[in-house]
Amino acid sequence: MIEIAGKPLQTLPSHGLSQAERAILTSLLESDATYRYQSVDELSFEVALRLHTVEASIAMFHSGASFESFQQSYCNPRFWQRMPNGAFQLKPSVRPSDAINDIFLNGRAYGFECATAIIILFYKAVLDSIDRPSFDRLFQGLYLYSWEHDEDLQLVTRKGTDYCIGDCVYFNNPDFAPYNSVWRGENAIKLDRDLYFGHGIGIQPSAEIIRILNEQRIPGSQTSAYLLDQVTRLNFKLVRTFSATGYTPRTGLVDAIVVEMGDRIDFY
Repeated sequence: MIEIAGKPLQTLPSHGLSQAERAILTSLLESDATYRYQSVDELSFEVALRLHTVEASIAMFHSGASFESFQQSYCNPRFWQRMPNGAFQLKPSVRPSDAINDIFLNGRAYGFECATAIIILFYKAVLDSIDRPSFDRLFQGLYLYSWEHDEDLQLVTRKGTDYCIGDCVYFNNPDFAPYNSVWRGENAIKLDRDLYFGHGIGIQPSAEIIRILNEQRIPGSQTSAYLLDQVTRLNFKLVRTFSATGYTPRTGLVDAIVVEMGDRIDFY
């Protein structure tokens, strides 16, 4: 459910939305959870940030970046220093925005595991949603290692099954083979109703991700991998405050919702 200024958005506009915007809004609207916004602009920003997360996922899939364990990770030494634990530390004098973009432009120079991939995707989505000087100011000294991230990149993880497009979910594999622990599970971004991107698995429906994980179980195990009742997402309201130049919502989306809701809300 979507509420704007305390009023429910009951149906989506028939015109004025892109296919991707409609899919994201539908996933929010059909959720059992209630998503509350003070204004249409606030909703518009979240939709844009979720869309940039999806676009970053697809870009990473096509980038050529390899799936590697922490022990075997590698990065472009022009932008990053590889640390002994397999983490990537931003080099001095390198702009954070340039370093994040390089992962997508020169993916074959990188190898990392799926948790680090999710953090990179969220950084990229934020970069594409705010102005570059603000991103560089906020994320100096980037350090990429598993789920570790800058305190300004606030991620919210909680129990639940209200998976919406642009969220991170986790496929748990409780009986993973100990000799292949990188397959203890898969962090993935929800791209569509039943389509996910997981670094190392690619773009797949949930059943295929579970099948792949099940191939990495202890021999003879009958305990299947499964989609965990957990969701991780950006703090959209906080990210909206990051941009020094402000955020210009996509007018088509805003106008379409304004027309749909008529005089029932204060739009801005």
